[in-house]
Amino acid sequence: MEMGNFPILSVLTFFPLVGVAIIAFINRENVNVIRWTAFVISVIEFIISIPLYFAFKLGTPQFQFVEKLPWIKSWGAYYYMGIDGITLFLVLLTTFLTMLSILASWSINKRVKEYMISFLFLETTMIGVFCALDLLLFYLFWEVMLIPMFLLIGVWGGPRRVYAAIKFFLYTMVGSVLMLGAIIYLYWMHYKATGTLSFELMELLKLKLDPRVVPFLFLAFALAFAIKVPMWPFHTWLPDAHVEAPTAGSVILAGILLKMGTYGFMRFCMPFFPAAVQKFAILFLALAVIGIIYGALVALVQEDIKKLVAYSSVSHLGTCMLGLFALNLQSVSGGLLQMINHGISTGALFLLVGMIYDRRHTRLIKEYGGIAKVMPIYATFFMIAVFSSCGLPGLNGFVGEFLTLLGAFKTYPLFAVLGATATVLSAAYLLWMYKRVFFHEITNPENMKLKDLNLREFIIMVLIVIPMFWIGLYPKPFLERMQPSVEAFIKLAKGEKSVVYQMEGRKVNLASLISEKLER
Repeated sequence: MEMGNFPILSVLTFFPLVGVAIIAFINRENVNVIRWTAFVISVIEFIISIPLYFAFKLGTPQFQFVEKLPWIKSWGAYYYMGIDGITLFLVLLTTFLTMLSILASWSINKRVKEYMISFLFLETTMIGVFCALDLLLFYLFWEVMLIPMFLLIGVWGGPRRVYAAIKFFLYTMVGSVLMLGAIIYLYWMHYKATGTLSFELMELLKLKLDPRVVPFLFLAFALAFAIKVPMWPFHTWLPDAHVEAPTAGSVILAGILLKMGTYGFMRFCMPFFPAAVQKFAILFLALAVIGIIYGALVALVQEDIKKLVAYSSVSHLGTCMLGLFALNLQSVSGGLLQMINHGISTGALFLLVGMIYDRRHTRLIKEYGGIAKVMPIYATFFMIAVFSSCGLPGLNGFVGEFLTLLGAFKTYPLFAVLGATATVLSAAYLLWMYKRVFFHEITNPENMKLKDLNLREFIIMVLIVIPMFWIGLYPKPFLERMQPSVEAFIKLAKGEKSVVYQMEGRKVNLASLISEKLER
């Protein structure tokens, strides 16, 4: 990395810690100052991330904006960062949702200073997970990320917050320990094969492994990522974590943390062990379809709005996994796009549920009814989020689901047909919930006094609705940035080891970039 080039990924990763340091010196009594400081930091962070979209070079699977510095040289570990078409939008989604989540956290009144510090620290670890190209660095961010999320659930969550936080932590740790063992084995095999120590992604991808060991290594990685997705039957931690987490915690959990599981399959698990992918593809496709149907059916009978949205995540992430293991351009592109769509649509639903909870302090569907009459703006945004999650044409959910099912039908028609039930079932549980909450007569006098969205809440919803229509009406900018990396991923997952990501990625000098854009 040359000194003249702007290290944008490092700035993005560690800039939130500047906010942590500033807030640490603010008196905890100055609650509004703390809130606005955290929000301004998150806004700046989002603005810094925007050049990634415009400067991203099309038509290549290369990692871009690469930074590489010695870290623990005696171990062969490097501070190695870079993004490609798979991670570009995951990073942008992280900065976008974090900004909105902090703005949505004005209802937090307990330990506001510690809350904002935890949130900004969490943002650093999430971006680090998506940018790390060294497995030791990746694992460090992956594990440290558990601490702030554990605190957000365990300190600022609901009545059963401690139980939910511990369950979340233990499930993730079990998978992580197995993944660590597999990483150490790959590290040792690289040393035996080359005589050098390295945790670098592309170096480990070149290894020729004993076929007898490959299935166990694949399952070690797969379990860690399947828990995080979460795939059925490893999903049981998710509803508890979602229901007990504060609103912003649920948004980040659904919007970003679950995507770390699907990302892990794409970046590490499937490219590392293509032989095992072929061997276990039917198993994972079956688990994905079971998750799609199971999550939707359980959501259908929920009486708690937040728990309904939580189970919908199990169903929607099953669709993403169906796309990844179908292993063709349409299915994988659709699965990757659906990861982004789910973060936006489900994030919007959690934000809306949090807004009504702040007013009524209940999430039970039976406590509502007819509130569209007193909260028409709120009802409109809720309707858009519901349609987006259902996959209505013209909104983001449709593009991802359509591509996923289209691609899956080419290679696994039975699983595609079964997966398509998600479209019908999601419409059933979401529209039925919407009808009971917003229509009919108001029977509960408490609902007569409800106030519609205030300016802060209105701004949040406008910002999150924009990408719903953008992706739904014009997905080309997203798909064209993803395609080369998706094609390279498919080849690697099918065992075409001749495919090599060029790690000498494109580094961007911001002054040159701005000059270039102005000339255009």
